Amino acid sequence: MTEYSLDEVLSPSSIAVIGASRDPASVGQGVLKSLVNGCFKESGFCRPFKGKVYPVNPKADEILGLKCFASIKDISGQVDLAIVCVPASVVSVVACECGEKGVKGIIVLSAGFAELGEEGKKRQDELVGVCNEKGMTLIGPNCLGFLRPPAALNASFAFSAPAAGSVAFITQSGALADSVIDWAIKERYAFSAILSAGNAAETGVAEFVEWAAQDPFTKVITAYVEGVEDGRKLMRAVRNATQTKPVVILKAGRAASDLAAVASHTGSMAGSYAVFEAAMKQSGAVCADSVEEMFDLAKALAEQPALKENAVVIVTNGGGAGVLCADYCAQYGVNLVALKPETIARLDATGKMHSAYSRRNPLDLVGDALAERYKAAVEVLLDESYVHGLIVVQTLQTMTQSMDDASLLIAARKRHPEKPIVSVFMGGKFSAEAINHLEANNIPDFNDPKKAAKAMAALAGLL
Repeated sequence: MTEYSLDEVLSPSSIAVIGASRDPASVGQGVLKSLVNGCFKESGFCRPFKGKVYPVNPKADEILGLKCFASIKDISGQVDLAIVCVPASVVSVVACECGEKGVKGIIVLSAGFAELGEEGKKRQDELVGVCNEKGMTLIGPNCLGFLRPPAALNASFAFSAPAAGSVAFITQSGALADSVIDWAIKERYAFSAILSAGNAAETGVAEFVEWAAQDPFTKVITAYVEGVEDGRKLMRAVRNATQTKPVVILKAGRAASDLAAVASHTGSMAGSYAVFEAAMKQSGAVCADSVEEMFDLAKALAEQPALKENAVVIVTNGGGAGVLCADYCAQYGVNLVALKPETIARLDATGKMHSAYSRRNPLDLVGDALAERYKAAVEVLLDESYVHGLIVVQTLQTMTQSMDDASLLIAARKRHPEKPIVSVFMGGKFSAEAINHLEANNIPDFNDPKKAAKAMAALAGLL
């Protein structure tokens, strides 16, 4: 890493786009649109960059209404960051000009480096040498760029931009980031940052984890990893980060047959998954098994407090769903605490319980449970000092009051902010409004009891 901090590069006041283009289908125009409009394709979450943007292209006078410069050295003002999208063969020359201009860091989007083999590796080494000589931080090459939604900064050629939130996503695959962004827009999943490492010639997953650990907008760090060049560095970064923030990691290239694919994608090395998983868990990270699970766990960790003691109660209006959830809790080590006789007495005293309710954990309120029965049960349980978290399962019956059930959970969360609540509002069309209400008020909802049980396990530190 150079004399400049990564934070300076990821928080620029001025950006030059070298290789800016008049071609609407080009990466150069995609990046410029992302800065000027906030995204290439309008999504409702797009906000333009508030700093200065300088297109650089010797064959154009103006692009997207901005004055175009023949060279970065022709720009009179300071340039903090240069985004480079020119052919790989001339990237080192451009990098040298950036260094002479006093640029703090460059993002190289161009492909054609270590991922292509020995010749590309030499080209990449030359680029790193130039950046080190000029004192510039290098991100990439062969990357998507980065997005920081809370700062209204989209320095990438991603198709669009997600909402601002508290989950940072670090990825060695730019294409995966594009798909995640599209999914996040639909699901209203929010990010504090999306950081594409590409070939990670100088700045890799470890450096991004270190940065995210200090980022005030980030509560949870997620990372998609294919290969690791320096395992000790990554372990150290994760170990330090997990002292203050959860880290959830998804590793690709687990099978021996995948190793060649990883090398050809980013030019990195992929080793034994068992060794990687053990190292990450030893460092305090949670290892996810899929993209969906990574973000499910991150959502729970970002929105709910940690489980202070492993003592959880399931509340449900469906016996079968409750039993399934209990099975998954056992699988992941979540302790379903036995309800004390005095708790049962308090539940009975509410006058809201059905005569056939289960009187044990899982607490089956019976299928005809209205919101008032859920409310009575939730309040009694959360008031008990030995109950430290709830999984609330709702199956959809004719009489089910989904919106009222969601509202009572939101109110309960405010009364007991120290105890995690996760919900499973099972259903589809007729549960959607209530689920959106929960999500908008930072109560994570899952479409399967298994996901809720694993989320609670993460909150208990069991994963």
